[in-house]
Amino acid sequence: MIPEIGHFALILALGLATLQTVLPMYGIWRSRSDCLAVAAPAAIGQFVMMGIAFVALGFAFYANDFSVAYVAANSNTQLPWFYRLSAIWGAHEGSLLLWMMLLAGWSLAVALASRTLPRDVASCVLAVMGAVSVGFLLFTLFTSNPFERQFPAPMEGRDLNPLLQDPGLVVHPPMLYMGYVGFAVAFAFAITALITGRVDSAWTRWTRPWTTAAWMFLTIGVTLGSWWAYKELGWGGWWFWDPVENASFMPWLVGTALIHSLAVTEKRGIFKSWTVLLAITAFALSLLGTFLVRSGVLISVHAFATDPTRGIYILTFFAVVVGGSLLLYALRAAQFEAGREPVAALSREGLLLLNNIFLVVAAAGVLLGTLYPILADSLGMGRLSVGPPYFNKVFIPLTVPLVVLIGAAAVMAWKRTRADVLRSRLWVPLIVSIVAGVALPLFTVGTTAVAAVAGCVLGCWAIVTAFEDILRRSRGRRVMLPRNVVGMALAHAGVGIFVIGVSLVSGFGGEHDVRLAPGQSTEMVGYEFTFLGTRHVDGPNFVAEIGDFIVREDGRQIAELFPSKRRYNAGGQSMTEAGIDVGITRDIYVSLGEPLSGDAWSVRIYHRPFVRWIWAGGFISALGGLIALTDKRYRRRRATADKPVATDRGLTTASA
Repeated sequence: MIPEIGHFALILALGLATLQTVLPMYGIWRSRSDCLAVAAPAAIGQFVMMGIAFVALGFAFYANDFSVAYVAANSNTQLPWFYRLSAIWGAHEGSLLLWMMLLAGWSLAVALASRTLPRDVASCVLAVMGAVSVGFLLFTLFTSNPFERQFPAPMEGRDLNPLLQDPGLVVHPPMLYMGYVGFAVAFAFAITALITGRVDSAWTRWTRPWTTAAWMFLTIGVTLGSWWAYKELGWGGWWFWDPVENASFMPWLVGTALIHSLAVTEKRGIFKSWTVLLAITAFALSLLGTFLVRSGVLISVHAFATDPTRGIYILTFFAVVVGGSLLLYALRAAQFEAGREPVAALSREGLLLLNNIFLVVAAAGVLLGTLYPILADSLGMGRLSVGPPYFNKVFIPLTVPLVVLIGAAAVMAWKRTRADVLRSRLWVPLIVSIVAGVALPLFTVGTTAVAAVAGCVLGCWAIVTAFEDILRRSRGRRVMLPRNVVGMALAHAGVGIFVIGVSLVSGFGGEHDVRLAPGQSTEMVGYEFTFLGTRHVDGPNFVAEIGDFIVREDGRQIAELFPSKRRYNAGGQSMTEAGIDVGITRDIYVSLGEPLSGDAWSVRIYHRPFVRWIWAGGFISALGGLIALTDKRYRRRRATADKPVATDRGLTTASA
């Protein structure tokens, strides 16, 4: 009866989410403190029910209960236990359950942290998050029930998609969903601001840590997805502009703009309506990603479902949530910017505004390229493909000014910066960046190509200006810098490292397809690859042919690589596992193709300079977000936190 317990827990979670939404909103309308008090307990109860449902599905996978249709479709008795547990989110129904579990977790976190908020504000935020939970729970119970039974139960399951049988896919979806769902908190704070009619420094201090946390998780999720695609798909690339990759990248771009806009709103009290709109947009793009993955409107190795009924529901839910939010924004946003001060071009807020414009335009360009084939097909224009050439032409020209602005904004003062002061702060970082940007590609990959040098100069610019800002602020201080300042600098340095990695791996590596028989060798970019042969290995749920390659440089053995070709027992699907020799400044990557006549194999060899810097940059930026989260300002209690403030106009926020 464990699956039935899980199903019943979902029903109870729906009831609690409904209470979490309706009663607090009524309490706000009627100034009823007893109704406001329901929000936090309902959120806690919903999390408990979702936890029971999640554990129930996990137990069904662990116990190989193939009477549960979702388990039978995505597991197998031969599947290792850790992949059986990660199979919970390996397809549509379970991934949706993970989404709702994480949403309940974020609601729980807000409920537990609500002692730092006025009760009415916390209740309104939780009510909005409850409304989102209601929509997803209805979707799950009526169209995507992961506990649906089938009788008679099959003796064996169909197995988890081999693409997902990788350690990266154990961690990648939870991190990505933590980011997606985390923007629901920023969205809820934005809706609360529209209801109250006020966006002040207190509101930004409440919103910033939640937004930073969501952005951090999304950064980790996107970075892990890139790493997984590189090592698991056997193609040697790190980003393909796949529609589902784009679906995770767009909210990241807008979320980055939101973080910067929140900083300006907290410091200067401007960009209020812009900040609220960005919060709505970031969550809207997260919902759009859910629609793209589950609607069946696109084909991708990342897509989960092809049921149009589900797509129609999600599209309707998306229209209601986003449309209602934008309508509320249109009615209330104008009052936020009344009496605002002009923004000077030579100021930190001026450059951050330009930075946000570029980020939003980049997100719009990615959105257009992602949706255009879908729109063209629906209008009868035939199936069109928008691939990497379009995205590179749109995105790269926007990246250059973005990175320039990152460095310049780091040394700017608020309100206004004199030109002579700006020159004195920028000339040393500029010279260091140019020298380092020329030397790095010259002495590592032996090129002075314009693209490589320009990219390295930009990356060094972001790194040098970030640390110049830290050194300048630290000079003469008796106390440590605030952690949010250190975190910001580290995040910007991570962007610079990422840019250097992209610049040197794109077009400056080697790629070689060759036919090799045992004992034969081939050379590429100064490395000699000798194929010793293959051996047969039986895995837990697959059989594999593992190749043995010796890699030499200047006659000296530097690596032994073991790429493999796997054939999975349950479905007969074949997968390639690359052999990779990892280095700080390069990867050597060998992938087995198909067996040829005799004992020969088709082999693909890659040399990927600085590819690890791409993921290092992503993780360093995420670390910067984590450090910023530990800033003591976000842990400070407010004396007015436990005093609800209600007026005949609705809510007002207490000052911090």
